[in-house]
Formats: sequence, C-alpha cells, structure tokens
Amino acid sequence: MADRAAAAIKAALTSQVIETPSWGYGNSGTRFKVFAQAGVPRDPFEKLADAAQVHAVTGVAPKVSLHIPWDRVDDYGKLTAFAHDHGLQIGAINANVFQDDDYKLGSVTNPDPRVRRKAVEHLLECVDIMDATGSRDLKLWFSDGTNYPGQDDITGRQQRLADALSEVYERLGDDQRILLEYKLFEPAFYTMDVPDWGTAYAHCLRLGPKATVVVDTGHHAPGTNIEFIVAFLLREGKLGGFDFNSRFYADDDLMAGAADPFQLFRILREVTANNGLAPESGVAFMLDQCHNIEEKIPAVIRSVMNVQEATAKALLVDGEALAAAQASGDVLGANAVLMDAFATDVRPLLAEVRAEAGLAPDPLAAYRASGWASKIVAERVGGEQAGWGA
Repeated sequence: MADRAAAAIKAALTSQVIETPSWGYGNSGTRFKVFAQAGVPRDPFEKLADAAQVHAVTGVAPKVSLHIPWDRVDDYGKLTAFAHDHGLQIGAINANVFQDDDYKLGSVTNPDPRVRRKAVEHLLECVDIMDATGSRDLKLWFSDGTNYPGQDDITGRQQRLADALSEVYERLGDDQRILLEYKLFEPAFYTMDVPDWGTAYAHCLRLGPKATVVVDTGHHAPGTNIEFIVAFLLREGKLGGFDFNSRFYADDDLMAGAADPFQLFRILREVTANNGLAPESGVAFMLDQCHNIEEKIPAVIRSVMNVQEATAKALLVDGEALAAAQASGDVLGANAVLMDAFATDVRPLLAEVRAEAGLAPDPLAAYRASGWASKIVAERVGGEQAGWGA
C-alpha cells in the first residue's frame, strides 16, 4: 500500500464516529426472557459511564443514543454535563411509542384521536430533550400496523402518519432532523405502517430536507440487497444513518457483523465509495443491539471493532482497478477487486491506527485489564437495574 493511500485510510478510520446505544448497556434480550447481569447500570448516568469505557478503549465511540422514557431524567443539563465530563456527547434521541397499553392498535396511526395526540406529544417532548442535550437527531420507529385484513384503513393510517410527522417536523430546530426507521414486520404481522425504505423515503421526501431514512440492518427480508438501498439513499441525499446489528432469522439485534461480515463490508463499501464517511454527508453510524447472554460492554466493544474492520476493508478497495474492470466489462476482475479487499486481514492496520492515537492495539484486552467490570459489580448493588424487561 502506498504511503499516501495508507495515510488517507488511517485518517478516515481515525475520524469515524460510531454511536453506541444506552439500552445496549442495560438488561435487554428476547421477547421471552431477559437474563439479568451483575453490574448493569441503574440509571442513565451509569449507562454513560459504561459508554465512556467503550470510547476510552476504541477512541471512536464518543456519542451515545438515548431512549425516552427509558433514559428520562429530571435535569437533562446535568446529564449532558456528565456526558461531556466523560468525553461523550448525547447522540440521537429515540422516541418510544410502543410500550404503552394505549398503543395496542397503534400510536400516531391509531384510529383513536386521543391516542394519536398522546403519541405526538411524546414525540414533541423528545424534541424538547434534543434542545436540552444538544442532540441533532430524533430517531423514530413506529410499531404501528395491523394484524388482520380489514382491521383498519391502510390509506387512512398513512395520512395519520404523515400528519404526525409533519407536526413534529415543523417543531425541529434549524440543525435538527428526523431519522425515520422502517421494519418489514413485527409486532404487526399483516401491515406495518412503515414497512420498507421506499415508504420511509416517500414520507421523508414529502417532509423536506430535515427528514432522512435510517437503515436498520436487521429489518429486511432474507436476501434483501441492503447495499443497493444504501447506495440509492446516499445518491438522493436521504441516508440519515444506520442502526447496525445482525440477524440470522428475524430481527435478532445481535452484534454488528456477527451474522454476515461480508454483507457489512458490502454496505460500507457503498458508504466509503459515495462520500458517506465525510462529516458533511450527515450519515450517523449507530449501533442498535440487545445483549442478553453476552457481557454488555465487551459486546459493544466487539461491535464497534467489527464496524471498524468492515470500514477498513471497504477503504482498501482499489477504486481505479475496480473502475477499469467495470468499464471494460471484466465481470470476474471487478469481483476479484472487491474480494481481495474483503480477504485482507486489517487487524494489523487497525492496531497501528490505535497505537498512533495512543490507544492499546486490542480494545477488548484493554477493557479486561482496566478492572471496570469487577468495579461495577462491586459498586452497583441495590436499586433497580436498567432494562425493558420481558
């Protein structure tokens, strides 16, 4: 690798920001059981303290997503100051309109106007929290949908969704935006009101430039070409970010890159090839994962490392050789360029990047040596552990 190319790749890897989820540090798991672990955070401040450990050993995880009401506090200024004191920033604010009994038939698309109003007021509360914390992103995922044909009017529900999004959009500040997430199915099984990227894109296009699509890598049908979706949204300037996780069957929320590292590489190839790493692109690299049987903090660290490795491999693609093969119709040659990059062991490169940044070459080993795990088990006794339960 030429020195100039190596320096550019290292600079890109050093400047990458991977946002970790507050709920990834708490007790979470499957729909059937959550296995509690010793030392789990009991409040948002302890979640941030754990997130700071991830950033300390990786150097690329300074942002933390919050989930409301899971992370509701009396004083968001105090929470924000605590984050800053620990070298962190508040990332996306995630609304929760799926865990209240009122939302059984939907939240913003519910046929009952009282329930719709309640849901919208919560979304507006989340914008207030953005104001208080300096967050720029309001991440919206709706569990809204129907289980049976005829249960509700499909077109009517789309209009209710559009009305709610429009009201929230108008409340946003100049530097704030909506990240609209989609999901193919679950919890609704006949129709989801935002089931795919096309639906999310159409609503964001109607809303305006402060509305973008977020791609959760676990929210697609088997065999879906996610990198095509990413390339299209990047081209249109409508890719707001990712929720990185893995799934083997349905939406498992496993560690990013665990199920299909090649898919993660292909996705990040489209990102790196289309200027998606640049700050001006606005693409947020967020994790959205639940850690049930594995240790929380090491699982988040491993996920950050997996995203870094996929990014490094994507940056190693020889763009000139690829373009030449594509232009000449050399199908196998073009594929070989990608496969050569994917087959490269980038761990030594990332170890160099970390060493040059004053970090240990192995983030997981550095965390194990820090003593943080035993410290929190000893100190976090009593109180109620954070988690959404099952």
